[in-house]
Amino acid sequence: MASTSNSLVEVPSVLESPTNRFYRTIWRWHFYAGLFVIPFMLILATTGIIYLFKPQLDALMYHHQMFVQPTGVMQPYTQQLEAAQSAFPDAKVSKFAPNVAPNRSAEVTLMTSDERTLTVFVNPYTDEVLGDRDENKNLQSIARKIHGELMIGKFGDYLVELAACWGLVLLITGLYLWLPRNRFKIFGTLIPRLWSKNKRVFWRDLHAVSGLYGTLLVAFLILTGLPWSGFWGETFAQVSSHFPAQLWDEVPQSKVLTGSLNQHGDHVVPWAVEQLPMPLSGTSGHEHHSGQSRASSTAFPKGIPLGTPVNLDSVVALAQAKGAFPGFSVSFPQGETGVYTVSVFPDNPSQEMTMHIDQYSGKVLADVQWQDYGLVPKVVEMGIAIHMGKYFGVGNQLLMLFACLVVIVLCVSGIVMWWQRRPKQSGRIGAPALPPYVQQWKVPIAIIAVLGIVFPLVGLSLVTVLLLDYLVLSRFPALKRVFS
Repeated sequence: MASTSNSLVEVPSVLESPTNRFYRTIWRWHFYAGLFVIPFMLILATTGIIYLFKPQLDALMYHHQMFVQPTGVMQPYTQQLEAAQSAFPDAKVSKFAPNVAPNRSAEVTLMTSDERTLTVFVNPYTDEVLGDRDENKNLQSIARKIHGELMIGKFGDYLVELAACWGLVLLITGLYLWLPRNRFKIFGTLIPRLWSKNKRVFWRDLHAVSGLYGTLLVAFLILTGLPWSGFWGETFAQVSSHFPAQLWDEVPQSKVLTGSLNQHGDHVVPWAVEQLPMPLSGTSGHEHHSGQSRASSTAFPKGIPLGTPVNLDSVVALAQAKGAFPGFSVSFPQGETGVYTVSVFPDNPSQEMTMHIDQYSGKVLADVQWQDYGLVPKVVEMGIAIHMGKYFGVGNQLLMLFACLVVIVLCVSGIVMWWQRRPKQSGRIGAPALPPYVQQWKVPIAIIAVLGIVFPLVGLSLVTVLLLDYLVLSRFPALKRVFS
């Protein structure tokens, strides 16, 4: 959002007013933040647009696998599962998602021996396998992995988080640079002069005014995306996601967290429950394995009814009886002490549910729903739903699309503005000159302190950049020339 109209003539620092020196310092911050952030923001905006329209793209790309003609009575869920397993006998079942509507297929997630994640589509009326989708090659899954971790794992996650936080620095410094320095004018300040034949005016106004009107939306995207990040997001979740102990009914808990179900770019459980420990299934009575009736004479106060086999059919029936909204999935037990997990990650966060079920007894070990969330998890979940374009339908998607397009416009116009003002054939990158000293440091120091406390990565990196700028770049003529 920087204005560069006053940048073409270098003014000796000794003749500059304190306000002008401060302006140039903020502009320099904005410039360097842009150098780092722009590549990441372009990636995030582009992949975000792709994933934003996942429902429509999935229906278009996999129509014949996802949609069926309702005929007769649906087959038992266990038979649908067996049909998928028969097609891939060496694969391990990870998750089952019942059909969300009469004209939709069931989806079975399998893990193959060569570490592929497959979604197998099954006709719920005929048990016919309609096809499969390799999630490692699915456009939307790839977009999500790039969006979250640049497809390079944890390090990529940290890079995305750092870039997003620096995006906030860009917004703050950009707003300051947008403020009229002299007499206020509507054109160029509130209305971009896109009709101007002066290319610099065109791009400057497009950048500044787009940034002004898009600031809140872009800030919203950044802040609602950060809870998924690896460093800040996990720390924030540990601090804010607390639930009453009675929700677990004093059941044994493992060291594995519920968030471990969110793998391979697939969000199975809501953010609010990611830090909760997974309960353990009872280790006694192994003769009551899945598909066989329980011999116990004690009726459990909650769970699958006594005498009913604990299998996929009964787990789905229990989920429906508990009010799970269509679109829920069943994650299968991992190991002898693993549990069935019924989870709903719907468009409306108030319909979320995460329920763990003992794989032997059928007892509900934990049942966490919207009403159990604290205020902070509720706010975060609402923000995530809007961020992903899910909460209020197509209108939500279009609003977030607009925000992504604003990001792209800001990035492209910022690059063009730099290209227009860069020194020609001088070996310099064209950064705004660094004033020898700045008097008005109270506000910047306060901003750095707040950012450092709220976002430690950006605070640490901001201090590092400032020290490099003032203690290194300014003292070596060769470096000072390049970075100016």
